[in-house]
Amino acid sequence: MRTRDILLALAVVGAVAAPARAQTVTLEQAVEMSLHADPRIKEKEQLVRAAQALLAEVKGRAGWRLGANAFIGLAPSVDGGIYANGATSGTVLRSDGAHLHGVTPWVHLEVTLVKPLYTFGKLRNYGIAAKGNVAVQQAETRVTRTDIVYDTKRAYYGYLTARETHRFLEEIDGKLKNTIASVQSNLKADRGNATQADLYALQTAQGLLGKYLAQSAAVESIALDGLKVLTGVGMGGDLQVADTRLAPVPFPAQSLDALQNLALADRPEMAALEAGLQARRALVAAKKAEDWPDVYAGVAGLGNYTPGRDKLNNPYLYDPFNSYGVTPVVGVKWNISFDVNRAKVDHAQAELEALQYKKQYALSGIPFQVAEAYAKAQANRKSIADLGDGAAAARRWVVANLADYNAGFTRAEKVADALKNYVLLQADYLKSIYDYNMDVAQIAKMTGEPR
Repeated sequence: MRTRDILLALAVVGAVAAPARAQTVTLEQAVEMSLHADPRIKEKEQLVRAAQALLAEVKGRAGWRLGANAFIGLAPSVDGGIYANGATSGTVLRSDGAHLHGVTPWVHLEVTLVKPLYTFGKLRNYGIAAKGNVAVQQAETRVTRTDIVYDTKRAYYGYLTARETHRFLEEIDGKLKNTIASVQSNLKADRGNATQADLYALQTAQGLLGKYLAQSAAVESIALDGLKVLTGVGMGGDLQVADTRLAPVPFPAQSLDALQNLALADRPEMAALEAGLQARRALVAAKKAEDWPDVYAGVAGLGNYTPGRDKLNNPYLYDPFNSYGVTPVVGVKWNISFDVNRAKVDHAQAELEALQYKKQYALSGIPFQVAEAYAKAQANRKSIADLGDGAAAARRWVVANLADYNAGFTRAEKVADALKNYVLLQADYLKSIYDYNMDVAQIAKMTGEPR
């Protein structure tokens, strides 16, 4: 084997044997992956298709309609003319119609081809209602997309928060273990100012820290698995996030009033509500129009053939078993059940009024929801600054107490108190960043995030 072939074979084997590299994504990339992978989007898209098919069905009802009825049956057999005793002419007509002379096949065909000319608004209003239904489903698809964006942000920020909290707690756990080992060594050697109470205080703090460590590890794993599921990687996949630290996102640049107006104008729920109202109004009008007939024009044809019966060519005599005819028609067709129609109108009217009350609630509720999220974001933004300063001071407190303890100037109990306060402040600080980021994400969702 040539050297080039050997190198090529080794390269192929190396490529196959090499472990798959983890996929590292930013928040924006994770959102795009989720929007492409989430089956809820596919579900909504199919509902849009169903609504569009219903609209096409309504439009089709304005076109030509073919009606046909065909069957083969049996008819009485008869031969000879219309005069008695088989005469071809005379004045005495046959009177044996009540006697059965046998049976013969009877072929019947009835065809109508008509097109509605005027329906008193039924087709027009049903068409408007169907268009409104398409708009509703499209708006619902937008709602689902904003939900997916929000869920992805929650998983992404949740993972960053849990990961950073876990790393911080591991760092504190290491410091605490070193301090406990130092106390135990001092107690064993009977040197320094360490007491058994100091050891108990530190071990108590270690037990509480162990609880938080386990919880943060679980949340970190759950959040990452959730992000894997949302992005379509799958729980068995290997996914990493690009951000190394959890950081606050920029605060919305618009004022509260501007955000509230934006929510009322662009929020997909409002678009769905407006489209639903339009569809409901048209549906009420269509149900009311059901009390009126349909005017139509077209062609109607009728044919009957019975081979066992002589055909009558007399224009004044009609044999229903041997006849045919075709004619253009203009007609009026009713199909009215008055009590049923009234009930359908009442049902459609009630649904319309319910939707109007829902809009009334939305017009007052949506601005409040935006204001609530805005206020929470402002509060958490301020708390981030305060808790950041407090956590920095708590860290210096821990360092100072550890130095004083190692120099014999303080008790280990003071070190435990400092560690506990530092853990609580730092955890609250990270939680506040997460809450703030999700408040901003909530504002984006409520104002119809353009995705």
